[in-house]
Amino acid sequence: MYALPNLVILVNGAAEGETELTAFDNALRKAGIGDLNLIRVSSIVPPGARVSPMPKIPRGSLTPAAYAKAVSSCPGQRIAACVGAGITPEGGVLMEASGACSAAELEERVRRMVEEAMHARGFLEYDLHLASAEHVVERVGSAVAAAVLWHDGATDERDVSKGGGK
Repeated sequence: MYALPNLVILVNGAAEGETELTAFDNALRKAGIGDLNLIRVSSIVPPGARVSPMPKIPRGSLTPAAYAKAVSSCPGQRIAACVGAGITPEGGVLMEASGACSAAELEERVRRMVEEAMHARGFLEYDLHLASAEHVVERVGSAVAAAVLWHDGATDERDVSKGGGK
């Protein structure tokens, strides 16, 4: 049983590690989500969801998230990750991108993707939120940006495994 998320938590982090996996893990920890079991989801914001700071989520929780990651072992390379949220009271979208570029370049790309996806859904006015991380690799580095979807229990809980309702 899953509660329909009503929070969108945007986080970012960048870090070094001895390996690509530990660099990614360290970037997740810097973002504040390194002790969660992330479940990668597609990019839909439920109706009524709002952007929120990170609540206290128990360690090891199964946690839906849309995320972008960049990992590199090329010293001196600039890497970045960005996630964007287009949000209306009726719902919205999440878009993510990563690559060997600056955070500013990715933010522009993600902004355009959010705009296209929102307009395709008929949402011409919406709030745009971005989170990005940029890192210049020293040895092995990673940058991550994520939109965590969570439910704070403040609204009607709906069991989405049964199509809604209590």
